[in-house]
Amino acid sequence: MPIYEYECAKCHRRTSVLTTRVSERVEPVCRHCGSRKLSRLMSRFAMPKSEDQRMEALADPANFGDLDENDPRSVARAMRRMGKEMGEEFSAEDFDEAVEEMESGGLDGDDGEDSSGSGDDL
Repeated sequence: MPIYEYECAKCHRRTSVLTTRVSERVEPVCRHCGSRKLSRLMSRFAMPKSEDQRMEALADPANFGDLDENDPRSVARAMRRMGKEMGEEFSAEDFDEAVEEMESGGLDGDDGEDSSGSGDDL
């Protein structure tokens, strides 16, 4: 069931029309002002990527130009982009929780070092 979008020539607002089949003839009416002078808009669409295309996109250094490995929020943003690129492979609830914790700064200062103050620096 396709959804077509139209722009009203009178009020310049968008109206969406749901049809039951592609072959159905649509006579749209603006839901905002009632005008019948509408022009059909080009709708956005999604195109799935192959595994090779996803991996190639991840290998692009331009995706990491703003990465600051010393800033947990910056790393979290990069991880979120990688997760979106990989799809379900990185969409586990644990991953989202870890990224949200990093984004909120919850890991600031937690570098895994012993905080006993023993002074054993190398």
